[in-house]
Amino acid sequence: MNGRRRPFLRPTPTARVAACAAAGTLLISGCGILSGSSNGSRDEPITIMTWAPDDTNATNMPGMPAMAQAYARWVNDKGGIHGRELRVLTCNERNDAIAAAQCARRAADEKAVAVVGSYSQHGRSFMSPLEAAGIPYIGGYGLSEEEFTSPFSYPVNGGQAALLAGNGRQLASVCGAVSLVRPDTIAGDELPELLDAGLAEGNRSPAADIRAPEDASDYTRQAQQALSGAGSGGDSTSDASTGTGTGTGTGSGTGVTDGTVADTTGSGPGCVTAALGKRTNTFFDSFRRVQEDDSRVRIASILGSVRQSLVDSTGGRDSALEGTYATGWYPVADDPRWKPMHKIVHDYAFDDNRIDIADPGVQTTWIAYTVLRSVLTSLDPGKISAHAVRTTLDRGHATDTGGLTPKLRWRFQDLLPIRDYPRIVNANVTYQVVKDGKLVAVRQGFVDVGQTLVNRKAA
Repeated sequence: MNGRRRPFLRPTPTARVAACAAAGTLLISGCGILSGSSNGSRDEPITIMTWAPDDTNATNMPGMPAMAQAYARWVNDKGGIHGRELRVLTCNERNDAIAAAQCARRAADEKAVAVVGSYSQHGRSFMSPLEAAGIPYIGGYGLSEEEFTSPFSYPVNGGQAALLAGNGRQLASVCGAVSLVRPDTIAGDELPELLDAGLAEGNRSPAADIRAPEDASDYTRQAQQALSGAGSGGDSTSDASTGTGTGTGTGSGTGVTDGTVADTTGSGPGCVTAALGKRTNTFFDSFRRVQEDDSRVRIASILGSVRQSLVDSTGGRDSALEGTYATGWYPVADDPRWKPMHKIVHDYAFDDNRIDIADPGVQTTWIAYTVLRSVLTSLDPGKISAHAVRTTLDRGHATDTGGLTPKLRWRFQDLLPIRDYPRIVNANVTYQVVKDGKLVAVRQGFVDVGQTLVNRKAA
């Protein structure tokens, strides 16, 4: 970690409530945790908000609010929640701290009972207004520290932390030296330590840390640095279809199916992994220009940075992304467990081309709304509120996501003892690879990287 890591000094919700009570102003909107929490009339719509950046120079996620709107159309077409309309508000977070805070304040003003399936790296800006209004944050994308520390946050996956640790474990089984290209941001500063934790489990050295601007149109300099950091990797081969690697340089190294190296005496090929969101393809374009056909250096990424639509648009079977390793949170997009989501997108999203069913942001939104609907249908129709949603989750309400995740529940005993990420309850990842132009599973089932995150060394 570097000097930009900020201390977690925000007052707790309990401390804020006590301070407000001492001033005799508990019910004032700007201070009281009860503000905006009532959504309980049996005839009024149940208001939810989903936000994500759109039309920016960095990563855009328009499919997430689009998925939320399709979900609401489906719910309302089936009679709503206890006969009440599900009203979904959307907000453009613009990849901007001020805009993120404005979205959160709008959720409070509109008396939203939850913010669901949203994307923002500005947790420090949006979480405080939500906490002040008593609004739970269900199923964010997992970019910010606050999503995994605030008691008002209910993450459905392990966020960037699980992806990077999982990517490290996946690459440890097939790679020698590794370079990580990541955003030069506070959120990006968290990533090297996480990737290195996965690499360490395979007795691999830490990755070369290559910082890159989020909104660049060319990454030639970073590509050169990444290629240098990965090295030539020796004369090694790897089997991308199984996730195992066999070195032929100084010895033999064979990875086992969960991505943990059993024998690391072989060097393996050099690997470059990039986590730049929608700019990852821009980086790979620059990387291919400087790589000079050195096939001994393999490329990898995390889902969201590499997706099926990107493989298709870059040539399918002939794509330069062929053989790319990828780590995701969920099963591959054509897994039968996604069929309910696919049907709703088909029936209720019409021709909305913002929704990519292989986008992990869209998938996260689906899972987050599955949690929300499960909670809302368990409540008395006249007592639905932000406070009731939060209390129900805290008391152990469990949601079955049809096998897309483990059963999700946020009791104290369900929280994993992970430093800096105490709200994680699901640290599962999946390993995928681009094979014959398709992202396919490397192995069946999930890989749990919870212990990898628990054991990682402090920076």
